[in-house]
Amino acid sequence: MRRGQQPPWIVSDDLWAEIEPLLPPRPPRRNRFPGRKPLDDRRVLCGILFVLYTAIPWEYLPQELGFGSGMTCWRRLRDWNDADVWQRLHEVLLGKLRAADQLDMSRAVIDGTHIRALKGGPKTVRARSTAASQARNTTSSPTRAASPLAVTLTGGNRHDVTQLLPLVDKIPPIKGIRGRPRQRPERIYADRGYDSDTYRRELRAKGITPVIARRGTDHGSGLGTRRWVVEQSIALLHWFRRLRIRWEIRDDIHEAFLNLACTIVCWRRLQHSKLKVAR
Repeated sequence: MRRGQQPPWIVSDDLWAEIEPLLPPRPPRRNRFPGRKPLDDRRVLCGILFVLYTAIPWEYLPQELGFGSGMTCWRRLRDWNDADVWQRLHEVLLGKLRAADQLDMSRAVIDGTHIRALKGGPKTVRARSTAASQARNTTSSPTRAASPLAVTLTGGNRHDVTQLLPLVDKIPPIKGIRGRPRQRPERIYADRGYDSDTYRRELRAKGITPVIARRGTDHGSGLGTRRWVVEQSIALLHWFRRLRIRWEIRDDIHEAFLNLACTIVCWRRLQHSKLKVAR
């Protein structure tokens, strides 16, 4: 972090303006048992992001930072994930990226990665997060960037091809421009781990053209020029230290961190595009 730069776990005013309307209302307080006032949601969110960025254990969250206790942050993360806050925020940001011409829905790339689960979990000891990324081309620059469209968490013993359709179905309807929201990319690129004629037919039935490498063929299919965006997307998710190793026993908590990380990546893309336009 550069000198004078704001820490990444501090929620900016612009980001908070997107998150605050999505938070569920708090239950009314009883006058007979007032107790302590609940901590401000924005400060708690900063504590959640602090854990996501640093991978510090919940119980060691520094009290002097004003984020509240680790248990308070854990409960808010659980409740907000149950209220689909991160999923809805992700959908809103994807729509803003599409409106800014930073999201090309003509193609998507799918791949998976394994992470260690040192404390185990209900699904298996090893967990797989599968990310779909979108490549975009700007009219003023030939550079490309990855924006995660959807992410799922499965057991490490599940084959990649079995998660192809569930991940495609998890892509939200993306607005941003006039007309019907777009939920299906025109083409999907994948490596040999997704080679299956049955799933190719399923994708075609959904109106999606599969571009999947076949087993037993030589390399040089040219898919690497398309598939690198999903590798970049996975690398961006692993940049959050809490996602490099699964410490949560509960699946929903780790999935909450995954969805929150996707929103942060999309938010950065959106802010970067605004800076390019301002220049």
